Amino acid sequence: MTAGVEELVHQGRFNPNSYLRRHLSGDWGDLDDSDRQQNDAALQSGEDRLFSSYQIAPDLKLWIITEWDRSITTLLLPSEY
Repeated sequence: MTAGVEELVHQGRFNPNSYLRRHLSGDWGDLDDSDRQQNDAALQSGEDRLFSSYQIAPDLKLWIITEWDRSITTLLLPSEY
């Protein structure tokens, strides 16, 4: 996780575990149909990254990105992209 996410976790603003579980199970969160289909295709081909977006609070969104080769999954805030 990035420093921004880690700080929010330490502040008690949210627990990232449930969002990571959702991402790992193929629940892409608040994405449009096109982005969902892209993720589903990436799961089949193994040739593209996986992206999830979760609205935690009105002013807080979490992104989770798994690299195309599945070597790294990062939890980040949109402002840290």
